[in-house]
Amino acid sequence: MKSLKVALMLSGAALVFSSAALAGENNKVTLQLTEQVNVEGKSLNPGSYKVEWNGSGPTVQVTISQGKQTVTTFSAHLAEQAAPNPSNAVGSETEPDGSKTLTAIYIGGKKSSLQLDQSQASRRATATESK
Repeated sequence: MKSLKVALMLSGAALVFSSAALAGENNKVTLQLTEQVNVEGKSLNPGSYKVEWNGSGPTVQVTISQGKQTVTTFSAHLAEQAAPNPSNAVGSETEPDGSKTLTAIYIGGKKSSLQLDQSQASRRATATESK
């Protein structure tokens, strides 16, 4: 009976420490854009941006900042990939007018990416244009 209590306490401690380690996981990266992309109606010019996300997934809240100024905030899906990304990078889609829309942010050194729901953003833009 005493060994059962000790085993339960050790298991509980392991869960607490692993949760603390996950909570301390770094949910921010620096992203270097080499071309202009649009996200949530905002234009991101080439340059260095800080990307942070909050939430445990699959839906997270993403904030993109440049310097101390927040540029945009939006929802994304935290997705797992088969292999780690070699570096921080973005995915984009070319629109009919030639502009590029951000579709994903790939997190360097991890098997994670932030996937944007562009169909929802496109519906919002279309609804705004038709008003």
